[in-house]
Amino acid sequence: MKGINASPGVAIGNVFLYVKEDLVVTPGKIEAGAVDAELKKLDDAIEKSRTELQALKEKTIKEIGEEEAEVFTAHMMFLDDPGYIGEAQNKIKNEMIVAEQALNEITEMFVGMFGSMDDEYMKARAADCQDVADRILRHLLGIESADLSQVGDNGVIVAVDLTPSDTAQMNKDKVIGFAIDEGSRTSHSAIMARSLEVPAVVGLGDITSQVKGGEKIIVDGTDGNIIINPSDAEIKEYEAKKEAYAKEQAELAKLKDLASETSDGHKVELCANIGSPNDLEGANKYGADGVGLFRSEFLYMDAKEMPSEDVQYESYKKVLEGMGDRPVIIRTLDIGGDKKLPYLPMEEEMNPFLGVRAVRLCFQNVEMFKTQLRALLRASVYGNAHIMFPMISNVEEVRKAKGILEECKEELKAKGVEYDENIKVGIMIEIPSAAVTADIIAKEVDFFSIGTNDLCQYSLAVDRQNQNLSELNQPLSPAIIRLVKNVIDASHKAGIFTGMCGEMAGDPTSALLLLGLGLDEFSMSAPSILRAKKVIRSFTYEKAQEIAKEVLENAETQDEVKAILGKYLD
Repeated sequence: MKGINASPGVAIGNVFLYVKEDLVVTPGKIEAGAVDAELKKLDDAIEKSRTELQALKEKTIKEIGEEEAEVFTAHMMFLDDPGYIGEAQNKIKNEMIVAEQALNEITEMFVGMFGSMDDEYMKARAADCQDVADRILRHLLGIESADLSQVGDNGVIVAVDLTPSDTAQMNKDKVIGFAIDEGSRTSHSAIMARSLEVPAVVGLGDITSQVKGGEKIIVDGTDGNIIINPSDAEIKEYEAKKEAYAKEQAELAKLKDLASETSDGHKVELCANIGSPNDLEGANKYGADGVGLFRSEFLYMDAKEMPSEDVQYESYKKVLEGMGDRPVIIRTLDIGGDKKLPYLPMEEEMNPFLGVRAVRLCFQNVEMFKTQLRALLRASVYGNAHIMFPMISNVEEVRKAKGILEECKEELKAKGVEYDENIKVGIMIEIPSAAVTADIIAKEVDFFSIGTNDLCQYSLAVDRQNQNLSELNQPLSPAIIRLVKNVIDASHKAGIFTGMCGEMAGDPTSALLLLGLGLDEFSMSAPSILRAKKVIRSFTYEKAQEIAKEVLENAETQDEVKAILGKYLD
């Protein structure tokens, strides 16, 4: 099968088919002689669930922390609760109904009871109860777990798509590749694959209907090819290709400790995009000059309830200490669109990517926003922290966000809590209106960071998740290039810097153009840093500027842009 090459390299592994099936419970009566068997069926499902939850708890303690793992202790308490499991057992015995129906009816009662409470903590228990019930029901119905923590060794995840919530629970140590029905190079599945350094092919259409769990599969993320049940000859061919890719990566590794500068000494910053403190290892492995994007929303998506100020503070502190004096740009909560939180109810929207997301959501939940800002400010004394607001469309929103930040500073000051009084504040440029008015906004901030994934989506009217429109999603479109140039020029005129944290920054072809346009900081998935560094060190800044000028003056299509850049990169 042929798809979109989303993350380079070759994986040869086993299919883990991740298809979310609806848990349909069919009511049914049982005979008196079948009661004991039905009770045993429920007990077996509970014990299997207990084993899974214990494993999840241990994994979370190891990878995140003991406090975050306590949610699984709470889940296991449901399994022993006589008011919950006991009532389901009573229904089986007294009403003579099948175990799944009994559990479902008791769960509906508990979820409704928790959901009707005024206390926010108790309301959140409704989601916990439903989560536990779904886990037990899967075992009762014989449906394979849709829990990505259950991926086995050499697992290649085959899925319709992967959302941020899906990958938050993934067993990252065992996943070696992705093969995805939907998506593009800028979809979450692709970004996550590059971050994990696993080969990925997206936009395959219907691979989920072509494979079975456990089958052998080859993922060629460099050329976008998938081979299901490969022959011995094909396995041998791709093992050789995998080895050649590893050798290429070893050569690039020699650039790690070299400066991020052109051959005539013009310096830029090559930074890493991260989602948690655990990603620092990759950033340091590839010699990142800093963190250009800390996606703070992953702290929220990895939790079962709203993370407290102290929990967030500890995470930000850990990252800042780990980077020393290198800059760390922390993006405030960017939820909405394809990213949701089970414990934060949000209205369904016709166009969620154009709806209440990111800073707009924070403006509607000011206390939640202030909790994060206070945690950021408290942690700022441990390193070189920068705060970045996403989804800004105009200067009024910048001023509003900064005003709330000032309130948080005053609150901390009144309590005698230290923070970096000179902390830099910037915004993401991802909405065309912000890019066009960059000269106005530049007066209010210390830096810009261009988010090309959404900038392309909004400017070109192309859903970046839709593989049917992937040819129209053109980051090197002359329109996008001109918007990028306008932002860079406006920032330099105002004496501030511009970075880029969209996936365009990590593309070697784009890197040459962006260098010539004057981009100051390139932030990308950590494994992309060395390839970008190779390009930057191969040119003088003057030559890069000449090439950018040639593109601006002569290229009228993305293909023409690529042709010009290709002449110099070849």
